[in-house]
Amino acid sequence: MSAMPDETVHLDRPDRVDAIVEFITPAITDLVSRLEGEGFTTGQFIEVMLSDPPTAAAYAEALQRWGEGERYARMVVHGQVIPAALRRSGRVEWVGFAHGEEDPYAVPALWRLLPG
Repeated sequence: MSAMPDETVHLDRPDRVDAIVEFITPAITDLVSRLEGEGFTTGQFIEVMLSDPPTAAAYAEALQRWGEGERYARMVVHGQVIPAALRRSGRVEWVGFAHGEEDPYAVPALWRLLPG
């Protein structure tokens, strides 16, 4: 059995993922507290993140902290970091996968806003 390429091996680093989740959670919790409506997809949430200067800065810093190239960083941030931080916010619940939504970096999810 051959070893996986170096880039793939680094995608599973729970210690680093946890550190980035810890870093970004306050920004995500703040943004979620300002949202209105019933719910959203991960992709829609990222669009809102990027339109909000403080949260966009936290997103950019999260990508920097992961390193290893933009594509791999976005895969980790979209697929692991943002979902974990959303769960930590206590203001949303995961509803399921967002079938038909496009995200080249992760499997999109549906989130429901909880009363709060």
